[in-house]
Amino acid sequence: MNRTPALDSTSGLPGQIVLVLQGGGALGAYQLGVYQAMHEAGLEPDWVIGTSIGAINGAIIAGNRPEDRLERLRQFWERMERNALGVTSLPRAVANAVTVGQGVPAFFEPNPAAWWNPDAHVGIEHAAYYQTTPLRATLEALIDYDYLNNQQPRFTVGAVNARTGAMRYFDSSRDVLTADHVMASGALPPAFPAVRIDGEPYWDGGIYSNTPIEAVLDDEPRRSSVIFSVQVWNPDGTEPQSILDVLDKQKEIQYASRSSHIEQQRKLHRLRHVIRELGLLLPPDVAALPEVRDLSCWGCGTTMHVLSLVAPRIGNEDHTKDIDFSASGISARWQAGYDETRRMIALKPWEAEVDPIEGIALHTLPD
Repeated sequence: MNRTPALDSTSGLPGQIVLVLQGGGALGAYQLGVYQAMHEAGLEPDWVIGTSIGAINGAIIAGNRPEDRLERLRQFWERMERNALGVTSLPRAVANAVTVGQGVPAFFEPNPAAWWNPDAHVGIEHAAYYQTTPLRATLEALIDYDYLNNQQPRFTVGAVNARTGAMRYFDSSRDVLTADHVMASGALPPAFPAVRIDGEPYWDGGIYSNTPIEAVLDDEPRRSSVIFSVQVWNPDGTEPQSILDVLDKQKEIQYASRSSHIEQQRKLHRLRHVIRELGLLLPPDVAALPEVRDLSCWGCGTTMHVLSLVAPRIGNEDHTKDIDFSASGISARWQAGYDETRRMIALKPWEAEVDPIEGIALHTLPD
């Protein structure tokens, strides 16, 4: 990867630094570049939130000291480059076929029982085309769970209950997180098996919410934040012209951050600010009434700067790009994340004024 001179450290940010990482398999290499640019600028996150591959990258960041994080991320992605044939220079189509047939040695391997008889009642922890036992060993080698649970930074992963369909956020501020929580967040069905936590089976949170920014905005007590919202799926593009194009576009739309979802969160945050402003207009004797104080608690004066980083398309991508663990694919996405995050940091968008009623400012990179 090509590096450029480090940016000057940025101080005096208006709130905690939050890094929100989306799911997307091999596309998660973009997140490595994002973190590297933040690290070099002295912007270590106070809170990391991830889903699927974002949970894995996030756990490596939260589970290591700042000086070790980038090296551990490199080690993880170097392991992802090693296919079952031990060759890193295969053509993309061949490499992807090897991944489908043989898995990634440090991540997942075929589950013969599922391929032989998909209708076999093997139990939810085995009902998947692949087994993720190798991932557990990889995570144990790269993550210090004692450090991760010290909340430096705070760490959150999203997973969905495979029995009830309810989304759950496991958080180091209230839970003791282990490899099970990280693996549950990345257990995308039917490829990967559910992971059982406290007796309940969990799947990849991305099938419910692949960009879990609501974890920040719904947090209690809420804090002003500068949120690096990292999106590896880019739904904005040309019309699909073939079946393969349609398959690609379907994934992009399915797993991308929903603009309507962000808009809903903006409306909710605006209502919180409206309640706060109305409370400030009340006479002191009215504001002191217990029932009024209870209602006023719904108000909020926090400011949220959302820095939206959307991964660009790399080369001639297709619907298999999320399993493109080739060295060239990982390197290209890593570089893109690094370059775009440096551009965003250089703009210092968190210095922009925010409407006191709105409370949320969404920042994107100029074309």
